[in-house]
Amino acid sequence: MPAYKLQFDLRSAATFGRGDGVAGLVDEEVEHDADGLPFLRGRTLKGLLAEECANILYALEVQQRADQWRQTAYRLFGWPGSTIADTGMLRVSDARLPDSLRAAVKMAVRNGELSADEVLESLTAIRRQTSMNEYGAPERGSLRSLRVVLPGTMFEATLEFAAEPDAQTLALLVACILAWRRAGTGRNRGRGRLQARLIDSDGVDITERYFRVFAGEVGR
Repeated sequence: MPAYKLQFDLRSAATFGRGDGVAGLVDEEVEHDADGLPFLRGRTLKGLLAEECANILYALEVQQRADQWRQTAYRLFGWPGSTIADTGMLRVSDARLPDSLRAAVKMAVRNGELSADEVLESLTAIRRQTSMNEYGAPERGSLRSLRVVLPGTMFEATLEFAAEPDAQTLALLVACILAWRRAGTGRNRGRGRLQARLIDSDGVDITERYFRVFAGEVGR
């Protein structure tokens, strides 16, 4: 199947939460593998891109320019409310650290040079937050701790297509990628800021090329 890479690097701390914490350490732990390497689940990543696609379609509908893109969006992400059997032509892997870094870390863990906990601690930090009452004082019992992935960390996910995507499909996908600027817990409160790009099978960044296609079509 045709495959591309989605790469993104964090510009602010992010929590790719796994839905629970670690007793006595953090209330909200990041998703990480057995070697301590954090990752973002592919299903979550695809959902974030689909959300940006819906926002783009809405903006185009306001301009009465959505018709030519709606079918492309449905082919890419599936029909809204579709079942698992009808989720579009795009398959998204988990977003993980670059392969070369992961391989080096895994070898170091296997050889006993590093522990999984040391790996996790080197890539993350623990942040604490509390709610404030109307007088500006901390609310009793509201102190929470969460682990965050540090800014500057780079991730990449494989994007596979059921068939070779045409220029319009790639153009819409790139528009979604550029519109996607935050991920993780608290992304609506300023956390998880990121910058993403699309890389082809030859390792070439094609983000700007296909965004020009999108901008040119929308501007007609």
